[in-house]
Amino acid sequence: MDGAQVHFEVCVRRKPGSGWSLELATEDRAQAVSAAQETMAEGRAIAVKVTKETLDPETREFRSVSILALGDPDQPKAKKVREDLEPLCVTPQDLYSAHARDRIGRLLDAWLERNRATPFELLHRPDLVEKLEASGTDLQHALQKIAIPEAQDRGISVHELIRSFQKLVERAIERLLKDNRQGLLPNIEKEGFAVAAERLMREPERGYLLGAGVAASLASARTWTEKVTRLLDLVDVAPAAGPPRALALSTIEQLLAEILGSKVGLDDILGHDLDLGGTLAAMTRLAAADAVDALIAVEPSVAKVMPKLSPAAERLGRCLAAEDFAAVRTAIARRVLRELMGPRRLRPSDAEGEIDILRGLAMALTAAAGDMLPVDDVQSAFAARSKTLVTGDFVDAFLGEDRSARAEAGALIWLVENVIGSANKRQAGRWLAALISALRFEKDVRNSPDSPATRLANLADLQRSVARSGLVLEDFEPIQVKLGELGGLVEADAKLVAAVAKAQAPALHRISLLLRLAAGEAAPLGPAADRARVEAMKLLRQDDIRGELARSPEQMAQVRDMIQAASLAA
Repeated sequence: MDGAQVHFEVCVRRKPGSGWSLELATEDRAQAVSAAQETMAEGRAIAVKVTKETLDPETREFRSVSILALGDPDQPKAKKVREDLEPLCVTPQDLYSAHARDRIGRLLDAWLERNRATPFELLHRPDLVEKLEASGTDLQHALQKIAIPEAQDRGISVHELIRSFQKLVERAIERLLKDNRQGLLPNIEKEGFAVAAERLMREPERGYLLGAGVAASLASARTWTEKVTRLLDLVDVAPAAGPPRALALSTIEQLLAEILGSKVGLDDILGHDLDLGGTLAAMTRLAAADAVDALIAVEPSVAKVMPKLSPAAERLGRCLAAEDFAAVRTAIARRVLRELMGPRRLRPSDAEGEIDILRGLAMALTAAAGDMLPVDDVQSAFAARSKTLVTGDFVDAFLGEDRSARAEAGALIWLVENVIGSANKRQAGRWLAALISALRFEKDVRNSPDSPATRLANLADLQRSVARSGLVLEDFEPIQVKLGELGGLVEADAKLVAAVAKAQAPALHRISLLLRLAAGEAAPLGPAADRARVEAMKLLRQDDIRGELARSPEQMAQVRDMIQAASLAA
């Protein structure tokens, strides 16, 4: 079987009792396995399987071997007799629907990529149809890939279904070639796009005819960017209003959606040097140019992670902002959400940068949500992505090996602040609690070369940050208590409270410092703050100090405010 044609199919069952349906056919084994795992992770099916299909060159039939099965096993059931055994596509016109074009794109993905074409162009360009027909095995292989699972699902012969599809394809090819020979396909380069759109409004198949004219105008384009530029040029010269404009822009919209829906097309427009995070940021900027630009002007963290678009991409973003291309914008945004819910890292070599890009994407997509995307869908996508940020592998990569325990605590608080979803927050809180409770963190705090006052101030800052991180009370309170206990150990080691109380300094200065310690500003709330509060009250009961404060009403008011703050903190 050396040299035999091999491809991999991903089949899914959507609900209990349903049959298997083809989700993806590809020659890339890794892509098939990844797609199957993503389908189950996203809950789009109750079961999924990946099979290896090997073409027997003698019988021209495929031999199927299962290589992966996920989800519920097959449920034995009585075979239903289908009353309607007709294929979903029975006329050439059926091949031009969005669903059919999507299936064609998946079946002929390799051929279309080699020829830098979309399914829309293939269906509207005679030169591409002739080229595909002359290729021999590509078309036959595509028919076999779709016929086998369809035949199994419908309970009919594979050969019978292949013959049916072959006749349909032959009719579609003959129709397009015949229309071309008879000169029915418009030449918008000579006639003009607006004139052609207005003239074709009288034709029953105006969408098909105008699509052929637009596809022909892209034939000489060498890159995807050049194709997009030509489409944008057509937008500029489209009819001004009315049904002709709607026809013209709907035709362009279909092509734009297919180009931007393909990885090679999108990479060519956005740039090939972007990682997944950069690509998603550029796609977000493309789909919501106005909202993202407004956010960049006021939010430096978003400006930091948003890549600059090429001139062609900027022009495309301005064009997509029009209501005529709302479907394209939504398709791009939904693709961003699908990628966010997938397993791939946004910044594979930069864990800290991954959190930054995720934060920027969250703000940008939330600002753009509404008509384009439901806010709930955006939140669900980021909750799914947050789950990958609290795994052991990611946390290890994020913390690295050279950070101090104090720096690790600050990094984990930043992680807690940037994940969403109660379960993800709780898991991130567990990582933080484990670090704060570890002996390593205690040694790092007590043996630090910093002064005791600096160490206490750092612990107080961590304690306040934990409270602001978004953890619920039962999760952050034990962490705060532990930080307070560590503050008590640091203060006890240095006897800082006693030293301040007995220092040769003005009374107001000593009392102010003690009250700042007691209020949780200069030390964490806990034993150290409690001892500072006791010493401050002792000083305030001394007659000479009370007399000194009484002679200065401003100082008395200042001390009163600090006492109130310390009491509230207690």
